[in-house]
Amino acid sequence: MAALRPHLHDEVPLAQAAADAGISIRTARRWLARYRADGPMGLARPSRPEAGTRTFPREMVQLIEGMALLKPPPSIATIHRRIANLAVEQCWRRPSYGSVRDIVRRIEPAMLTLAHEGAAAFRDRFELVHRYRAARPNARWQADHTQLDILILDASGKKARPWLTTVVDDYSRAVAGYMVFIGAPSALNTSLALRQAIWRKANPAWPVCGIPDVLHVDHGSDFASLHLEQAAVDLRIHLIYSAVARPQGRGKIERLFRTINTELLPELPGNLQAGKLVTPPRLSLPELDAAIGDYIVSTYNMRPHRSIGMPPVDAWRGEGWLPRMPETLAELDSLLVMVAKPRTVHRDGIRFEGLRYFDPTLAAYVGEPVTIRYDPRDVGEIRVFHRNAFLCRAVSADHAGQSLTLKDIQAARAAYRRRLHREIKEKKARVADYLPAVLRTPGTISTPAPKPKLPSESAAASDKPRLRTYYEDG
Repeated sequence: MAALRPHLHDEVPLAQAAADAGISIRTARRWLARYRADGPMGLARPSRPEAGTRTFPREMVQLIEGMALLKPPPSIATIHRRIANLAVEQCWRRPSYGSVRDIVRRIEPAMLTLAHEGAAAFRDRFELVHRYRAARPNARWQADHTQLDILILDASGKKARPWLTTVVDDYSRAVAGYMVFIGAPSALNTSLALRQAIWRKANPAWPVCGIPDVLHVDHGSDFASLHLEQAAVDLRIHLIYSAVARPQGRGKIERLFRTINTELLPELPGNLQAGKLVTPPRLSLPELDAAIGDYIVSTYNMRPHRSIGMPPVDAWRGEGWLPRMPETLAELDSLLVMVAKPRTVHRDGIRFEGLRYFDPTLAAYVGEPVTIRYDPRDVGEIRVFHRNAFLCRAVSADHAGQSLTLKDIQAARAAYRRRLHREIKEKKARVADYLPAVLRTPGTISTPAPKPKLPSESAAASDKPRLRTYYEDG
């Protein structure tokens, strides 16, 4: 096109334009004819046939592609060796190693990924992703857990790898709440993170609060717990569970986890890189909690976010608005932190987890079904509701005035079982001391071994006839 432009636009003679472009007049005439027939597309260079299609039969090309899609994928050398042998049998032209390699490389990467790594890998690499953003603050929150790349010291001084639960506002990318803990994620840890996210913070630099319209979570047992579902109904929060094995739906909060793991934790002692300890751990759980909280409030929420172009706190504030809030913190605690269980009032009170709870108010409700709410961190007291109305606070008389957790009860049960097993083992050992040696093997029942006979007795016994006689035969 560049060679013909002087002739087409500036009326330069075709011979002169061809000489200036360094082409023959015959080539210039052929190009001009193609341009006048098909326009600029007529000057486009025709594409070459695909590798292998000009010189090899189509059946051979399809066989090479089919072999390359096998699982596990064979090497190109293996494919070339098999095809070479087959070409001799079919009287085809024998392909070179380079020709086989070119045919394999021409296969779509998406097709190779789907054939070799499966649908999940294909989906994560090649499927289109819909990037969604909420229309306003608190319209949609995301909550998730991650195990941090750091080791800390627990209360007993042992190394432990902590977990982090975060709650993020989808619109502003602001972190609304978090929870750092040791041990597997639980419904209580999730509830504590939501409690901090919803209620007002003491730090004025962290204004994010309120009840979200939608909470987006995964299918973990803590998120799918009945306790969280009950709290969501009471707070009028719509729970949305992401598709199983589809982390794309929680991409924003996954990006936050990666930022914390790569930006904050490398500056702290005990950081793990590729599973290896870089520096010895020195932080306790409260110290790590303080470091993450300071990073979220002072750095992450305050600096401009690349996706939205402004600090998350400013995006959440907007031009000023009032979030939907619970009436009191006690009401929020009763819904989030306290677990609801149905019970019946007995004459001696309410029985729960092996404890007995009593309050004089219960005297008028004997035999009535009630709902109790309790804090798993302290089960020394429960709150009793009758027909969704608060009735009273009942306490366990055996543990009045002291904090008793559900884990304490479970530990006491385990200790009781261990003591019983130990006593059973000791009693069995005492009995075994008085039994013959043949009976000391557990799980066997046999008679004592007969006493060895003297030589004289054995000889006398051998002299007796072997024919059996009975009393009636006498």
